Amino acid sequence: MELFELTGKNAVVIGGAGGIGQSISQGLATAGANVAIASRNEKSLKRSQVEIKERSGKEISYYVADACDEASVKALAANTVKDMGKVDILICAQGINKKIPIQEFPVDVFRQMLEVNVTSIMLCCKYFGSHMINNHYGKIVILSSVRGKIASRIVGNVGYTTTKGAVDMMMRQIAAEYGQYSITVNAIAPTITETKMMTETINQRGGDSYRKALADNLPLKRMARPEDCIGSVIFLSSPASDFMTGQVLYPDGGLTSVG
Repeated sequence: MELFELTGKNAVVIGGAGGIGQSISQGLATAGANVAIASRNEKSLKRSQVEIKERSGKEISYYVADACDEASVKALAANTVKDMGKVDILICAQGINKKIPIQEFPVDVFRQMLEVNVTSIMLCCKYFGSHMINNHYGKIVILSSVRGKIASRIVGNVGYTTTKGAVDMMMRQIAAEYGQYSITVNAIAPTITETKMMTETINQRGGDSYRKALADNLPLKRMARPEDCIGSVIFLSSPASDFMTGQVLYPDGGLTSVG
């Protein structure tokens, strides 16, 4: 299984304290990578660090950083390279989602979503990518969404779908520019995933009946779990995907196959 070998590789997961981000971080650590997670919330980072150690048996490090702030991203890249020696894998798993009907959508919230969901990823690719160019090697994986490809029937998603569509196109452009340096840039695009936060939303909207309605919309007839993203990320982070770049993988239960 050398194609999927990550032992000795150094990975930085932006948004690694979030539901899907933490699961990805745990998966990478279990697969042998040395993992560092980063976000703005040190309390969440400490919790994730403990939980990942309990579940994977691996020690990980964390860094407090604001991915929307260019100076903070530049410092994060410099500090992780200094501490880890090099960064082979960058996972951009940060993002926010605020649902407001288009006729009521405040422009400042729309701009905030663009800043967090799009600009922050560009900044991470800029600074970590510069390091990877020097090494002539790198794997960048971006967390997108099915909403980058298909619109939602649920009212209030104009900010989210817009930013995820932008992420997909930005990923392709970065892949086109970084390819000459043996850096691959790809994305995964899950559907609604039952993180702890999503479980709270489900319970507020009817519990099991709402969960069943969401699951019945998918060909696989079950809700997505955070760990459903791990395999795709390991593939895109490993030698198995060395000739694959500018692509979106859909661990979505088949949603995009039926629209």
